[in-house]
Amino acid sequence: MTKIDISNYSILIRRVWDKTVITGVIIISAITMFLANSGCSDRSESDSQAEKPNIIVIVSDDQGWRDIGYNDSEIKTPTLDKLAKENVQLNCFYVSPTCSPTRASLLTGKYPSRFGILGPIGGKSTQALPTGALNLPTLLKSVGYTTALTGKWHLGLSLETGPNKYGFDYTYGFLHGQIDQYKHVYKYGDRTWHRNGKFVDEKGHATDLITNEAVKYITDIRDKSKPFYLQITYSVPHYPLQEEEKWILPYEETIENESRRIFAASVTHMDEAISHILKTLQKENLENNTLLLFMSDNGGQESWTPTNGEYNKEHGPNDVLGNNRPLRDWKTALYEGGIRVPAIVSWPEKLDKGKLDDVISVADVLPTIAHIVGADITPEMELDGKNVWSALYDSSSLGEREIYGRTKKQIALRKGDWKLIHLGKTPGKGKDELYNLKNDPYEKNNVAEDYPDIVKSMLERIKILAESDIIVDYPDAG
Repeated sequence: MTKIDISNYSILIRRVWDKTVITGVIIISAITMFLANSGCSDRSESDSQAEKPNIIVIVSDDQGWRDIGYNDSEIKTPTLDKLAKENVQLNCFYVSPTCSPTRASLLTGKYPSRFGILGPIGGKSTQALPTGALNLPTLLKSVGYTTALTGKWHLGLSLETGPNKYGFDYTYGFLHGQIDQYKHVYKYGDRTWHRNGKFVDEKGHATDLITNEAVKYITDIRDKSKPFYLQITYSVPHYPLQEEEKWILPYEETIENESRRIFAASVTHMDEAISHILKTLQKENLENNTLLLFMSDNGGQESWTPTNGEYNKEHGPNDVLGNNRPLRDWKTALYEGGIRVPAIVSWPEKLDKGKLDDVISVADVLPTIAHIVGADITPEMELDGKNVWSALYDSSSLGEREIYGRTKKQIALRKGDWKLIHLGKTPGKGKDELYNLKNDPYEKNNVAEDYPDIVKSMLERIKILAESDIIVDYPDAG
């Protein structure tokens, strides 16, 4: 583990990542040279690319375990319910407990603590995902993809650290972690809505704008001679809750709490938006050869009370937001409620429907997609995620998995059925809790005193994993 001051952050990041960046450049260059000198005709190259699937990743914001219809929720999500029923439902999908870390892991295949991203990037922070780190869009471009993002970024708050600096050819949406859904400004009034590296002003609800841009990208904007990677990252159901009456009215009789009612409306609004994307794929004859992943970025948040002039006191407070039951705890915590989220994978041409109970991490997305599209992954990249294609394709067991997570207050390790939660900033100081998730999936019975040898072994493993982390003293301010 390395602890540094903010002033030394960029220097250390550069030093730590020199090896990875050089390796990534060499690999990408080698792949590019191979494609350029393969001797294939234009038609055969085009045919080869046509065999690669288009890839869409859809991310909701703060949608908890029980904030989706198929998990016995009062919230209506017919589109996502149908998608889960007809495809692969990931029943044990892990993310980080807040948004920036999950997005860092999605793009890099690494634990976000490797970059010092332990919580949401916010306020006036200059923290950002290192631009030199090998990432999913850049890797996909090296094997012939065109790439785009519509929606939330939250891995750098300035245009200089926006998504177009990380391999995305086309970018649209907002840089920060939250926005007024209609004014499209950050909670302190900062401009954040952009298109291709320039701030823009537009009218409309963020859910509709993000969806419309994604549809336009699929139908018109993209280079249709190439397969595409499209990341659609919504601003809901994260507060502030702002929905039209047409979305709220269906819940007037079924949800008594006003905040929860508007929260539910925002989820149903998003669900309807996703249906437009799926219909567009059908209309464009792209459905069968499009790999689609839907996921939430973290567990649901319990409530919200605005502070320090957030949104000029125009929104909130909200006494009830998400629902993670029967899982324990909320967003920001490494208990299951904060990190186990709804997730679905669809690829009609390749995958059969079913529910997958194997443990899968958001860090597995990059290496799995790399395998699917034929991009090389080498040990020198030091990825934390694994290729889980065999489990998706034919339900092959992934065996005992190891999943590591870290915030500024907790560290957790899942190894097989055992999960250790270390309540402390560093592995060497704090209190340990141990749970057997097979017998106790809701983490009600701390058995640390009964199994001291397991606690000791897992804590030693945490210490080893933590040696590769970078600790940066940035405040959390999503």
